[in-house]
Amino acid sequence: MNSVIHIENLTKSFGNITALKNITLNVEEGEIFGVIGPDGAGKTTLFRILTTLLTPDSGTAHVLGYDVVKDYKKLRPLLGYMPGKFSLYRDLSVEENIHFFASVFGTTLEENYDLVEPIYSQIEPFKHRLAGDLSGGMKQKLALSCALIHKPKLLVLDEPTTGVDAVSRKEFWEMLKMLRQENITIIVSTPYMDEARQCDRVALIQEGKILKVDTPPGIVGSFDKTLLGIKSANRFRLIRTLQRYPHTESAHPFGEFIHYTDQRSEPDVPELKEFLHQEGVPDADIRPIQPGIEDTFMNLMQG
Repeated sequence: MNSVIHIENLTKSFGNITALKNITLNVEEGEIFGVIGPDGAGKTTLFRILTTLLTPDSGTAHVLGYDVVKDYKKLRPLLGYMPGKFSLYRDLSVEENIHFFASVFGTTLEENYDLVEPIYSQIEPFKHRLAGDLSGGMKQKLALSCALIHKPKLLVLDEPTTGVDAVSRKEFWEMLKMLRQENITIIVSTPYMDEARQCDRVALIQEGKILKVDTPPGIVGSFDKTLLGIKSANRFRLIRTLQRYPHTESAHPFGEFIHYTDQRSEPDVPELKEFLHQEGVPDADIRPIQPGIEDTFMNLMQG
């Protein structure tokens, strides 16, 4: 496969803050590639470099065969970029926005309607509504339509599902899978670990460093510890007590359970249960559970 994005030792700082630290990364043609990490991890800085809006301090980045610094004029027409913050013209209507962005790239809605139709048709009944008056999910669909209107080779989506409801998030990922059938490579960032499962491959990023790159099953499969799920009616006391247990390596809340790993190769469950009972948590329910991407991410952060 051909690399659509090839990054080597990319570094970017803002004053005393290093946002990206020697990033090396490849994204292959036709992938949905996820960059997964919390706020402040460096996702937006990376995407702004890839879309020629920032220059790196050191290292190189090639997108679609072009150097993002030297060849930015050739590269920009080949990219579709959807920034994290809604950046369309709020005082223009839906229809006016998409016609404007089509004209910027020397095309028309009619010329590329087949590509955007599955998405744009959902908001076309509201084409006379001002963009600023749309719901979060509708703004998302309009922004994606505008990013696609010129048939880009690479779609760069910076946290596109942040701030929208669960139904709109699900619909959005269905739209991305549909776009992959149009031979568009997609790189998407998100702080939502559950969305990593929608990608072909993901990069876990924290504090400007890539922790791991793999398929979602590969990420989960790299978790090499026994993971216990522990719950109690008094969840706060449970987690505080686990923090005092001398063999605790990690204890993180996930829904109704605390996900627990032990410093030893295998936890001693009867001993742990007895310790919790003596410390005022007599109803602890302890069971082995399968790790998720979140568990791997937390484990890599600790390592």
